[in-house]
Amino acid sequence: MAEKSDPNYRIIAENRRARFDYAIESDLECGIILTGSEVKSLRQGGANIAESYASVEGRELWLINAYIAPYTQAKTWGHEERRRRKLLVKQKELARLWSATAREGMTLVPLVMYFNHRGMVKLKIGVAKGKKLADKRETAAKRDWARQKARLMKEHG
Repeated sequence: MAEKSDPNYRIIAENRRARFDYAIESDLECGIILTGSEVKSLRQGGANIAESYASVEGRELWLINAYIAPYTQAKTWGHEERRRRKLLVKQKELARLWSATAREGMTLVPLVMYFNHRGMVKLKIGVAKGKKLADKRETAAKRDWARQKARLMKEHG
């Protein structure tokens, strides 16, 4: 019998450009502290993490510049769309992230925001190094070649 896909797991927002702009070395799942109106807005699918980043400040991890659309039903008790949101990680992981960002060129990039199997909002962040223009060209060339190769195999196979 085939397994059913989990009804609670759902991707809210994805940073598709992150893998093009950065070389991701490792990733980490972390929790995020949200208000009620933010969670309800995320259930409706109003989020964007494309221009956001994570930062270690004073033994805490923060998500900066992530957009969560305002929830229209929460008029007086709404939330600020681009406020700083605290991320939840273990102290050991936080120390690892801090040492990675202290090194030259490493940055913490949000990759995907989703509801996990328990219905909790989670954020996957990647420890990444920025790509140079030549590296981006190389990535694009590999992608184009893979696409062309698949097309040729389809025609002749």
